[in-house]
Amino acid sequence: QVQLVDSGGGLVQAGGSLRLSCAASGRTFSKYAMGWFRQAPGKEREFVAAISRSGSMTHYGDSVKGRFTISRDNAKNMVYLQMYSLKPEDTAVYFCAADRDLWWVQSNVVLAPQYHFWGQGTQVTVSS
Repeated sequence: QVQLVDSGGGLVQAGGSLRLSCAASGRTFSKYAMGWFRQAPGKEREFVAAISRSGSMTHYGDSVKGRFTISRDNAKNMVYLQMYSLKPEDTAVYFCAADRDLWWVQSNVVLAPQYHFWGQGTQVTVSS
């Protein structure tokens, strides 16, 4: 199993940037595909980005494509979400997610139930 701790959220003005971090426990981090999801009040959890086990493949939700970048450092057991050009509609709780058995196809990586391990979430608030 892996335990995930999200951090880096905060309050930022529209147009600003933030970098979220996700620290993972365990010695098999490189065997896990990783993702970021977000959930705004009253809305369903939304796929943001995913990265393959080696980091060679990434996939993004349409609403963040070109503005957000996901990356990982397997030596440090870390995943990052760099967010640029933030908009008020990006306001949400952001969750890091992991799964060891995830089959890397785009139709899978966007689905929250495919990930069995989740961080506690970190709040991102973008003011207009």
